[in-house]
Amino acid sequence: MKDYETFMQLAIKEAKKAEIENEVPIGAVLVRDGVVLARAHNQKNKLGNTLKHAELIALERGMKKLNDWHLNECDLFVTLEPCPMCAGACINARVRSVIFGAYDPKAGCCSSLYNLCEDVRFNHRPKVVGGVCENECGELLSKFFKNIRKGEK
Repeated sequence: MKDYETFMQLAIKEAKKAEIENEVPIGAVLVRDGVVLARAHNQKNKLGNTLKHAELIALERGMKKLNDWHLNECDLFVTLEPCPMCAGACINARVRSVIFGAYDPKAGCCSSLYNLCEDVRFNHRPKVVGGVCENECGELLSKFFKNIRKGEK
């Protein structure tokens, strides 16, 4: 598989698409054997649906492409540490690994608040790698929320 940073840069491109759409700038890329299966960005506001996180959209697109809900040979790259819903989806989809950029101390469930992916009570535990392109991913989010506070969004 290619370098983690290469795929994280693709996820960052997706996050920038979300920002243009006034969505929280989070992007995700699903990869299998070094090939991108799916790309996605947050679309909660656009679609009026709280389930439309970048991770869930990427997982759904990957499942559709593979015609299988088992993603055990796939790696998910996401710009922000997944929330409990998205971490749970990664477990249920049997994702091989979750690679994220910025840590999320308020809602992150792959390391910060909790690590669902490493809970031995689950029958599947994706490998977790955090902090890939962390500064760049974090700056996207910081800038976005700073602009909201200033009234620029």
